[in-house]
Amino acid sequence: MVLTNFQQIEDKLKLQSRQIRVAVAAAGDKHTLESIFTARKRGIIIPILVGDKAKILEITDEIGMTVESEQIIDVSDNVEACQKAVSLVREKKADFIMKGLVDTSVLLKEVVNKETGLGTGNVMSHVAFHEVPTYHKLLCIVDCAMFPYPTLQNKKDIINNTVNTYLSLGQENPKVGVLACVEKVNPKMPETVEANELSKMCDRGEIPNCIVRGPISYDCAVSKEIAEHKGYESDIAGDVDVLVVPNIHAGNIMTKMLTCTSGAKAAGIIVGAMCPIVLASRGSSSEEKYMSLVLAAASA
Repeated sequence: MVLTNFQQIEDKLKLQSRQIRVAVAAAGDKHTLESIFTARKRGIIIPILVGDKAKILEITDEIGMTVESEQIIDVSDNVEACQKAVSLVREKKADFIMKGLVDTSVLLKEVVNKETGLGTGNVMSHVAFHEVPTYHKLLCIVDCAMFPYPTLQNKKDIINNTVNTYLSLGQENPKVGVLACVEKVNPKMPETVEANELSKMCDRGEIPNCIVRGPISYDCAVSKEIAEHKGYESDIAGDVDVLVVPNIHAGNIMTKMLTCTSGAKAAGIIVGAMCPIVLASRGSSSEEKYMSLVLAAASA
């Protein structure tokens, strides 16, 4: 079954026999707690709130939610809160992590710590899923949060991480388009050269369990009619699952355009570590944070 919306992922989660445990680092944030309690109410997760207990209780009272005292680990310092959240995963007391009111860099520093972190030897990357009203299935954009200027090897690792995420969601053989502004290889445009090489790597079996094609422009990737009109022939034209962007700026701009002016819903997580990590920005809505929780729980 092709994933066309986030509701399908949520429905699948509700069929599981056990609830997923999430450790929330620096949990004293209103939007974060709203999303956490929505997920708890719907039977998706069991929260472990790590942070300033007084602040957490103040917010839960404000939003009319109740929380058991044993579900709060009182830690006033944000660094210590991140360390504790990471340790809960290492001790198998939590299944994944969500960032609360703390800088991303603070949490990631603890995640990548070689001695006490959540590294697996694999590269960590970001996946951003979008439910776009004008597209027929969920559209994933990578990487718009971790790699400013990814190398060819980085892009290969990013694709492998993303494909593994699709497999964890029960989706096989996703179609991956490596974006550029043109569909032909141009030696003066390194993005097109790398896109072509990634496509060849996939054909050689070096990037398994997916179809990789590139370079491909955005319009050809999402519209078969436009691809046909431009004379671009590809087995992924108009039907991509994943778009690999050339750099973090392109990815950031694209995701914000989709959500801010195109009515798309979004969810994003860090993958490649021992567990998924929800790193929704402090400006993200409760809805976006909730959908990121759903995505992480389904991938855990």
